[in-house]
Amino acid sequence: MSQAEFDKAAEEVKRLKTQPTDEEMLFIYSHFKQATVGDVNTDRPGLLDLKGKAKWDSWNKLKGTSKESAMKTYVEKVDELKKKYGI
Repeated sequence: MSQAEFDKAAEEVKRLKTQPTDEEMLFIYSHFKQATVGDVNTDRPGLLDLKGKAKWDSWNKLKGTSKESAMKTYVEKVDELKKKYGI
């Protein structure tokens, strides 16, 4: 998986005709973060930040996943979403 393919997918996901589901967005977010940052490097958000906690939890589940694996999975998911929602 090349950085160029990953970057292209990151741009394409922003242009989907329809907003993906929350679950799909969490998947995309967590794999993007794992590919670009690596393992979670922040504290878990507080009780009242439900969206932040969901994002953090989703990303944290990928702890130990390699950058390359996260990039590959991200690009595959974006390709799936492009077919589902159009671009």
